[in-house]
Amino acid sequence: MIACKPSGKRNVASMKSILIVDDEVDIANSIQYVLKQEGYSILLAHDGLQAMQVIENQHPDLVILDLMMPGIDGYEVCRRVRANDKKTPILMLTARTSEVDTVVGLELGANDYIAKPVRLRELVARVKAHLREMPNEKPANREIKTGELSIDLDSRIVKIKGEPIELTFKEFELLATMARQPNRVFTRDQLFSQVWGSSFLGESRTVDVHIRYLREKLELDPSQPKHILTVRGVGYRFIWD
Repeated sequence: MIACKPSGKRNVASMKSILIVDDEVDIANSIQYVLKQEGYSILLAHDGLQAMQVIENQHPDLVILDLMMPGIDGYEVCRRVRANDKKTPILMLTARTSEVDTVVGLELGANDYIAKPVRLRELVARVKAHLREMPNEKPANREIKTGELSIDLDSRIVKIKGEPIELTFKEFELLATMARQPNRVFTRDQLFSQVWGSSFLGESRTVDVHIRYLREKLELDPSQPKHILTVRGVGYRFIWD
């Protein structure tokens, strides 16, 4: 059972639109109720195909996406959305909370993972946090480039010698986080918090796995990296040529 006393505060000025995708109608209606109390405009879908139609036609500001649905499941919806849209926050909503399920969802581009039964106060707080992080307007084109490596922060395209390199959503976020501040030493916990979010229940060693993948894709010799260096006992730093 889901229960939460709404705050009673309505911020009509925000009027951000949120799409709730869940085949359990009672859960979707409960989430809709509390988010409406917070002043959000709500869209509903009860399966993956309907969700894709709403996303393509109405472009919600945030998507709350159930994982297990008939037909197209949440994983596939997330994958399709991220093929064209890298920025709209996606919050996975599911009773499946194993580490493998969580990592798969996040690797496909989900921004957060919320377990059922839903704690609505926590859900509202996470929705607000993700919407606060959205930029109000598109910034000017930004590109980090030196030597053979270039990183376009807007198009999310990484190239070596002019050839695009395919990175996962989290690999790009990790690379961009370090490349924005070259030579800075990041601890594993700092990178984990910035890329996966402090609310994600996982281990900072996840960073090590993604660093290894990045080195395999970006470094000429992954065993002797030139760009992504290990600072023993601390974490990592990014070095330009």
